[in-house]
Amino acid sequence: MPQFQSSGYSLAYETAGQGPAVLCIHGFASSGRVNWIDTGWVETLVNAGYKAITFDHRGHGQSDKPHDPDAYYPERMMEDSIALLDHLGEKRVAVLGYSMGARVAAFLSFNYPERVAAAIFGGMGMNLINGLTDGNDIIAGLRAPRLADLTHPTARQFRIFADHTGSDREALAACMETSRQPMARADVRRIEVPVLVAVGQADEMAGSPEPLAELLPHGEAFTIPKRDHMRATGDTKFKAAALEFLSRTFPVSAEP
Repeated sequence: MPQFQSSGYSLAYETAGQGPAVLCIHGFASSGRVNWIDTGWVETLVNAGYKAITFDHRGHGQSDKPHDPDAYYPERMMEDSIALLDHLGEKRVAVLGYSMGARVAAFLSFNYPERVAAAIFGGMGMNLINGLTDGNDIIAGLRAPRLADLTHPTARQFRIFADHTGSDREALAACMETSRQPMARADVRRIEVPVLVAVGQADEMAGSPEPLAELLPHGEAFTIPKRDHMRATGDTKFKAAALEFLSRTFPVSAEP
């Protein structure tokens, strides 16, 4: 995978397709490939006429993996997105984030509205503001000597996922310590770009999408039917809602 530099780290990325660019920001313990390519998102975006940009967060995939929690505050991870857009010469993009990636997308939309035409917050509702209640359990699960020792369901879920993706569990534990930083309610109210908030109907991690959409000046809510946090990622109804939203807020005919 090609690499770009950000804050002294070497990060991996890929691009596919032509047209207006959609920056895809993956979730915790995942990667650009697992979150966006393997789920069919890149194919869906390219077939709709967009350029899909995926990358591996610091601490994930084929990118550098610092073990220092200070490296993973959302404001710092947000700068990786800007560094990648600058590296590719992309002045203005739509942003598609899932879970932790949606949190990063929110900070990006607030701090760099001139670079974000529209944003999709997948798997992230009111917990953008309220925070993640299971974070300490996930950290303990990642650092536990054995999976068999874990009883907390969310901790087990993420430990299994981390092991499945061959992740650096200490880097992920450091990431979980600080990347879950909540966003101030006042700042959410000042995100001026159009935002689609899409959360699975059975998602117990994200928080409700409707109240968050109501706080956003140009927010819309979409409930992904019959999906929990993990299974909503590649859902066809989520993709259809996202494409419909992009067709109104960042159409293929628009200039980047």
